Amino acid sequence: MKEVVEYIVKCLVVNKDKVSVNESEENGEIILHVNVAEDDMGRVIGRKGKIASSIRAIVKSISSRENKRVFVKFGEEN
Repeated sequence: MKEVVEYIVKCLVVNKDKVSVNESEENGEIILHVNVAEDDMGRVIGRKGKIASSIRAIVKSISSRENKRVFVKFGEEN
């Protein structure tokens, strides 16, 4: 799943080397933290968050087949 998100995000941004997708697990839920260059954040989130919503929908579709709960967070690293 991490690889799919990384591929999609790298296709959207200009600074491909600044893309990082980190995976963490909390309470049986997988959280994917997506970080990109500050200039590319708008490209990843999209107008009114439509691209971010689309990425989350793709991840939700894949994760439901694997019976997992996966969340995608953009620009936040805890």
